[in-house]
Amino acid sequence: MENVGFAGLGVMGEPICRNMVVKSGAKAQVFDLNQAPVARLKEFGAVPAGSIAEMAETVDILFLSLPGGPQLEAVTRGPGGILETGRKGLIVVDMTTAPVGLTRELADAVAEKGIEWIDAPVARTRAAAEAGTLSIMVGGTEDQFHKVRPWLAHAASEVTHCGPVGCGQVAKIMNNMVLFQTVVALSEALALGKGAGMDPALLFDVLSKGSADSFALRNHGMKAMLPGEFPTGAFPTDYALKDVSYALDLSRELGIAAPGAELAEARMQVSQAAGYGAEYFPALAKVTGKD
Repeated sequence: MENVGFAGLGVMGEPICRNMVVKSGAKAQVFDLNQAPVARLKEFGAVPAGSIAEMAETVDILFLSLPGGPQLEAVTRGPGGILETGRKGLIVVDMTTAPVGLTRELADAVAEKGIEWIDAPVARTRAAAEAGTLSIMVGGTEDQFHKVRPWLAHAASEVTHCGPVGCGQVAKIMNNMVLFQTVVALSEALALGKGAGMDPALLFDVLSKGSADSFALRNHGMKAMLPGEFPTGAFPTDYALKDVSYALDLSRELGIAAPGAELAEARMQVSQAAGYGAEYFPALAKVTGKD
C-alpha cells in the first residue's frame, strides 16, 4: 500500500480524509494549520505531520484540499512548498477547486522535478463527504487516473475521468456555475410564489414533480431555503463567489459570454454585502425580492 499524506482538513477535507483512512486502513500522514481536525483524525489512526514539506519529502501520494487558488499556489511554489521539497515520483492529487489555468501551470512546473499532478475536485454536499458519496472529477492521464481511483473511491460514489490535467477543474467549475444559477432561479421562484400567495413548501414540492426538479431544488431549496437554515459550517457565500469567479475567468479567457454566471455572481455579492458571506450560500434567498 502506498504511503499517503493529506493536507487541508476543512469542511470537506476532514471527512474525505477520514473515509480514506478508515476504509483503507492506511496510516496516512495529515496536516492542517488548525489542530482540531488533526486531533480528531488521529483517533482514526492518522499520523500528524509537522508540515506539507515533511509529507512531500516522504509520501507516495499527497492529497490537497485547500480553500482556493492562492493557498494552492503558496503550498506549491512558496517557501518549503512542493516544488522545493517534493521528491521525484511524488503524485499530487489536488482536490481543491482552483482555476484551470493555474492548475495546468502548476502541473507543468512540478513535472520538471519529476512530480505528477492530478486535479480531482469534488462535488455534492458536506453530508455526502461524511457519507463517502461525493462525485469526484479527475484530470490527468489514464494511467494516473487508475493509480489514484482506488483512493478516491473511498470518498466517492462517482469517480469520473474527465480528460487531461485541468479537465477535472473544468467540470467542477461548470458544475458549480450551473448550481449557482439554479439556486438564484429557485430564490426567485420562492419569492414570486410567496408573493402570489402560494405556500412555499407546496410550491417546491410541485416543482420537484415536474421538469424543474433538480439536486439543487431537493437539497439547497428544500433543506436550506424553505426552513431558512444557512449554517456557517456549510459551503459559504464567500467560497461560492470564489468559485463563480473562476467560471467568469474562464469565460473571459475563452471569449465566451456567460451572463447567467454574471447574474449569479451579482446576486451573491448582494448577499455578501448584506452580511451573509459566512453563511451557506443559498442565503441569497434572504435578499431576493428585497432590492
